Amino acid sequence: MAIDRVPALKRCRALGLEPAVIGRSKESKRQPRRTNRKVSEYGLQLKEKQKAKFIYGVLEKQFRGYYEKAKTMQGVTGENLLGLLERRIDNVVFRLGLANTRKQARQVVRHGHITVNGKRLDIPSALVSVGDVVAVAEKSQSNAFFKELKETNNALSAPAWLTADQDKLTGTVTRFPNRDEIDVPVNEQAIVELYSR
Repeated sequence: MAIDRVPALKRCRALGLEPAVIGRSKESKRQPRRTNRKVSEYGLQLKEKQKAKFIYGVLEKQFRGYYEKAKTMQGVTGENLLGLLERRIDNVVFRLGLANTRKQARQVVRHGHITVNGKRLDIPSALVSVGDVVAVAEKSQSNAFFKELKETNNALSAPAWLTADQDKLTGTVTRFPNRDEIDVPVNEQAIVELYSR
């Protein structure tokens, strides 16, 4: 299994992203370097693709697969692509507030702490469907991390396309997300143009 080992904050700086986008609150003290170098259209498109891959924690082969699938779906290809990335189970766990970052959400899923419709699912790239109930496995609810999550009175901050129940540590996919509900700073049209070359 391929792993991206580039430090997250360094990568954020290189891509011009705020650390909060990936769920990190730690700010970098170093100021970004200013360059007067003009970036080509290809360079801008490539940067948008790298941003999306980094935010969702997806490597090139898998990302290309999502693009190919998005092309065959009805609607706008770029919006379909972001919709598919949002539907990944690791992203849904993050969006439901069951993990602090997408990286942590991937680990929570990998370790078998999450169930979908009552069945354990340990594949972070699995896509959820409308009506799916995502929950913390019963055995895992005694885990210190999930206990603390349950006891904090902050309601799980789920987007409009998900409903969350903090007491039961569950969430339901009520519908698929619209583009305006996906708060990632990515120009998906540039990605489509890059792959269409």
